[in-house]
Amino acid sequence: MHENLQDLRKIQKNISEKIILEDSFSQIRRIAGFDLAFIDEIAFVAGVVLDFPSLVVKELKIIKTKLSFPYIPTFLSFREGLPIMKVHEKFKIKPDILMINGHGIAHPLFCGIASHVGVLLDKPSIGVAQRILCGNYEKPKKAGSYSPIVYEKRIVGYAFKSKEDCNPIFISPGHKISLKSSLKIVRSCIKNHKLPEPLYLAHTFANKTKISMSSK
Repeated sequence: MHENLQDLRKIQKNISEKIILEDSFSQIRRIAGFDLAFIDEIAFVAGVVLDFPSLVVKELKIIKTKLSFPYIPTFLSFREGLPIMKVHEKFKIKPDILMINGHGIAHPLFCGIASHVGVLLDKPSIGVAQRILCGNYEKPKKAGSYSPIVYEKRIVGYAFKSKEDCNPIFISPGHKISLKSSLKIVRSCIKNHKLPEPLYLAHTFANKTKISMSSK
């Protein structure tokens, strides 16, 4: 294995103890979304900054990088965290909230990629994923409805049905934000797609870049 996974678990546990689940912002003016597209181990990492609540794009940054850590469930932050932080460094417009394709505290050690990145950058962060890692929930039936994700007798996030005829997305706070605000902010970012607009756009830009680069 690339590194001793037990050592990485210790890092996750250490970070989880630093997570703050309270809102550390007074007003939200900008939200950033991040996502990656891949050609083998080459990643195209997109970060987009949007005005809030208008969701107008203000800035886009994309980097190409070679990943050195394999994909291992529950260790996503060691693969994708650093590239996301590198994109964040390039922003001229600094976002108030980070929205990351992955989990926050809805993670076996309460430390998914959104929490990991949020703590390291000391920024409010939210995880939004399309698959659940841990916990139980009742599947929401109607668009706009949600239900709590319960893991080890605590609520760690929400299953939210953003659109009809779609499976729910899974929302969890990363760092410096409450459960309630994580849900409220993601709901306010849903427009015409299953994913909230910051993540939809980051996903779209990352994949367009991958396609254009692979055709050269």
